[in-house]
Amino acid sequence: MKIRYAHTNIVAKDWRKLVDFYTTVFYCIPVPPQRNQSGEWLEKGTGVPNAALEGMHLRLPGYGDTGPTLEIYSYAKMIPQAPSTANRQGLGHLAFEVDNLEACLQMALENGAGKHGEVSQTTVEGVGTIHFIYIADPEGNIIELQHWERLVEGRK
Repeated sequence: MKIRYAHTNIVAKDWRKLVDFYTTVFYCIPVPPQRNQSGEWLEKGTGVPNAALEGMHLRLPGYGDTGPTLEIYSYAKMIPQAPSTANRQGLGHLAFEVDNLEACLQMALENGAGKHGEVSQTTVEGVGTIHFIYIADPEGNIIELQHWERLVEGRK
């Protein structure tokens, strides 16, 4: 059996606005075509009566043309999201490793993100030092920004 990770889905109140955020801040690349899907096959597969959705796949940075995508969709009828918190059961956050944590954080904040925490750091024995912060995208989905100072052959 062969397994390959394909995508992560975010259900968005405004999929276009969220696509703009992820393409601007994290350099994700749209993967056409724009999806506009409905029908019995979608109802059957999702378990959502009268399912109808619209959105776009975004290629995640760092993996080339065959890497996984972030799928951002809006359903015609949606259930409101509860406020995000890092310790809620279920999918906790998306994480992006960045080369300049402060610059990425500033860009995210300028494009509608909000802070969930403050920049923090710790050393992971045998790995290196991580600097990180949890933020929320414009719709409240939690994102971890992380920057590593990795050990090389046992030394920093």
